[in-house]
Amino acid sequence: MEKFATLNPILQALLATCFTWAVTALGAALVFFFKTIQRKVLDGMLGFAAGVMIAASYWSLLAPAIEMAENNLTYAPWIPATGGFLLGGLFLFSVDKLLPHLHPGMKTGDAEGIHTSWRRSVLLVLAITLHNIPEGLAVGVAFGALAAKLPSATLAGAVALAVGIGIQNFPEGTAVSVPLRREGMSRGRAFWYGQLSGLVEPVAGVGGALAVIMMRPILPYALAFAAGAMIYVVVEELIPTSQEEKHSDVATIGAMAGFALMMTLDVALG
Repeated sequence: MEKFATLNPILQALLATCFTWAVTALGAALVFFFKTIQRKVLDGMLGFAAGVMIAASYWSLLAPAIEMAENNLTYAPWIPATGGFLLGGLFLFSVDKLLPHLHPGMKTGDAEGIHTSWRRSVLLVLAITLHNIPEGLAVGVAFGALAAKLPSATLAGAVALAVGIGIQNFPEGTAVSVPLRREGMSRGRAFWYGQLSGLVEPVAGVGGALAVIMMRPILPYALAFAAGAMIYVVVEELIPTSQEEKHSDVATIGAMAGFALMMTLDVALG
């Protein structure tokens, strides 16, 4: 940890998001052991991921954004948090409408975004990739904030966020690879596509870190932006998908557990 603390924040962001990508790959690797996964288990995992993202959005992103804004007397402290949060949601809304993607369990004809002739496997991967953009961005912004040397931006808090995002990436990797295997794809290809969905996180992480380091005044807005993007994913996709079948109690318990774990990580480490 001491050696990690001496690294440049951009390199820290890269390593942290490589970790979150690796956990996605680990979840995708379950395809080598299971061809199918019970829907009840999948719903619980999706609920868990939603709980982690909700907790991370507040403790790791919105709360520091508000605290930073309170130290700036040139504007009301709620402006960066509210403005950035809504912009983050608007960004994901726009990408969701433009990027062709298909959620697991849906028919190919029900793909969202601009109409395309892309293969079903590509559309399934893009659906999870869409989720991973705000996650990588959140981790990158958290580490980039360390360069500002503000009391509310701590290495322990950024690490806690990376660990939490990494944990919830495990079920996301599984949610890509196992359905692809069930549709007849080989285990190797299903794993490849599953881990590929998380590869966007290091890109978004480094981009987020670079942005806040080069333009420090946008830091509170960037933190809130990442939070808004993650909440959009949770409300638009994770929670509805986890509640589709008759396992709402399992999904809800998973969400409570994920929230409690992320809250514990952030409070204990941050």
